[in-house]
Amino acid sequence: MAGTAQLENLKEEATCSICLEYFSDPVMIIDCGHNFCRSCITQSWEGRDGNFPCPECRATSAGKNIRPNRQLGNMVEIAKQLHRPPVRPPEENLCEEHGEKLRLFCAEDQRMICWVCRESKEHKTHPASLIEEAAEEYKVKLQEWPRILKNEEEYFLEFKVKKEEQYKTIRDKLRTEKQKIESEYEKLWQLLRENEQTLHRRLEEMEKKLAMVENANITRLSNQITSLKALITEIEKKCKEPVWELLKDIKSTLSRCNDLKPQCPDVLKSYKVMVTLDADTADPRLLLSEGGRCVRQTDTAQSLPDTPKRFTIYYWCGFAYYNPCVLGTKGFTSGRHYWEVQLPQKEGTWQVGVAAESVSRKSYFTCSPKEGVWAVYGSDAHYYANISPLAPREKPRKLGVYLDYEGGCLSLYNADSMELLYTFPRAPFTERIFPFFCLREGAQLRLV
Repeated sequence: MAGTAQLENLKEEATCSICLEYFSDPVMIIDCGHNFCRSCITQSWEGRDGNFPCPECRATSAGKNIRPNRQLGNMVEIAKQLHRPPVRPPEENLCEEHGEKLRLFCAEDQRMICWVCRESKEHKTHPASLIEEAAEEYKVKLQEWPRILKNEEEYFLEFKVKKEEQYKTIRDKLRTEKQKIESEYEKLWQLLRENEQTLHRRLEEMEKKLAMVENANITRLSNQITSLKALITEIEKKCKEPVWELLKDIKSTLSRCNDLKPQCPDVLKSYKVMVTLDADTADPRLLLSEGGRCVRQTDTAQSLPDTPKRFTIYYWCGFAYYNPCVLGTKGFTSGRHYWEVQLPQKEGTWQVGVAAESVSRKSYFTCSPKEGVWAVYGSDAHYYANISPLAPREKPRKLGVYLDYEGGCLSLYNADSMELLYTFPRAPFTERIFPFFCLREGAQLRLV
């Protein structure tokens, strides 16, 4: 209270008695010592030729005897600063659009909203919950990721060591072979000089190619491990953050977790499995090779028993159609799996991917995740996934299919260049998943 009174006294001393505002360009009357704004005292004396009175003490002066009071001017500036109200920090956790407290979390858009937003057309139909409940839910989801990602990190570390050992073995063999050649050609140097030089060049080229492949693969593996470590650290840190900070960019964090997938072709191909075709599921118009590694579509139906597992004729809009599909013999309920399919280069159209065990065998269905099928469609020059056109850099001769059951992920690659052609949006698999093949117009597929 004493400090407030002193500030008020300071303000009073820094105030002009004519305009009752802070002094502006203060001047002092020399005869009596009172201070006024220059404009105020000039206006007060306007029209007078002599006997200029002081507006405060009424003492008169023969002339306009005033001088600037710079010290008072400095004091006025200090007084203004002391009386300036403190800047109130903007209140946090308010809706930018409505200014209301953010109390809800929209699961559809994955962002925090206020009650006014909840009743708006944009969010009215979206599921929403209190931010505290949402934070707990997402914290549980995030807490699972460090364990999964640590397993990934361990696998990549083991894989990196294995690859380094393999490359070392190859280098040692090359070095031994080189020494052997030098020793043998020492005796026949004159006769075999040209051959020796040729072989040296070939070996050097092999070493260079090996070094290039090694550097590329080891670098890719190291980058993957670095990314995993960084993401693990980020998630562990985020799990310790307050509710508001945890939810601010939860969508981006979960997206990066879900999008993490092997980038190294050797890693993908390490999951390669043997896939054979199940003759008991094949439509009668599909001819399977002995051993179930090749299938071709024909216009002539075979006489086969119509079992519950088999794709056969169905009726739609009063017309009879058939499902030229076949599944693999082995289904998957866990793990990661990779297989390759030799594609037709000219004749026919095809669809390759995976299907759920419950996919319809006797009725019409579309090759879409909604119907339990995740597959890419292809013809001579056109490729589609989920109706979306694909534009590979080069026409694939072989298709690589990569299934990550726990991750709910299916990706398809050009098996020669390992160019990623398409990855289906992640969704949890809830039943057994089988390799899926569909052929039309005389197409032929071969598992390699």
